[in-house]
Amino acid sequence: MDRRADAGTDTGAGTGGEADAGTVDGLRELLTGVEAAVREVGARLAAGQPAEPIAARTRAEAFAHFAALDGPAAARLRARLGELRPQAGWVTDELAESVPAEGEWWVCDATDGAVQYLLGLPHWAVTATLLRDGAPVLAVVHAPQLGGRTYRAVRGGGAELDGRPVAPPERELAVAVAGTSQPPGAAGDELALRRAGESLTAVLGEVLAVRNLGPTSLQVAQVGSGHLTLFWEYGADPGNLLPGALIAAEAGATVSDAAGAAWTAGSDSFLAAAPGLHGPVLEVLGRVG
Repeated sequence: MDRRADAGTDTGAGTGGEADAGTVDGLRELLTGVEAAVREVGARLAAGQPAEPIAARTRAEAFAHFAALDGPAAARLRARLGELRPQAGWVTDELAESVPAEGEWWVCDATDGAVQYLLGLPHWAVTATLLRDGAPVLAVVHAPQLGGRTYRAVRGGGAELDGRPVAPPERELAVAVAGTSQPPGAAGDELALRRAGESLTAVLGEVLAVRNLGPTSLQVAQVGSGHLTLFWEYGADPGNLLPGALIAAEAGATVSDAAGAAWTAGSDSFLAAAPGLHGPVLEVLGRVG
């Protein structure tokens, strides 16, 4: 994993001409610029997305097509966010299994949901998350091809969907629609693979439906707005979980690992659920070894 700040940057406090991102008001001011950058990149990617699946016979061919679009988009996002918060470092591998524990860092994904993007499907998103000492303090998740929906949140300031505050509604577990996914490196994690299978069997018997609706970040954010009732996953996946985790928590959902402990970027499992259902879901996941 390549983690570095740009040469010559400062990891200390902002300068006088920048938003004071150490306060809620300062984070909100910064959030406006971050959302504009994310929307700009999303519009460019949406314009370049093929309507039909990309004609590629192999994984290498498919991702060569994708890199030609994603590379410039990621570079543009980095440039825009660098202008907004130049002292923050940049985690260059959003699929990495760990993130820096100290300082300010951007964790971003120009195309969260690359597989769907390549297939001409709308279920992908552009994400940007600012970390401070390993924890998210600002996040934007924007889905250009899903009506342009945009989730955003700052720590201590609540969460919004398209500019409106959101909160998860109360539901019984029997009518819950759950989301789940697997980290990009799940195939190499035998424990995560086993737990994913066992937990799917356990959850299916308790809820109305289980779905995988594409980008992990977007699904977790949807728990905050009530479009999904819960989301769980096994395996380390901080780059994909961090933005949605902040949004869901700020909306009022309960976020933890699958055993009920506080979730951090280093956790090996994840659960976000409407507050009244978090305990019952933990009981269901407790059947998993």
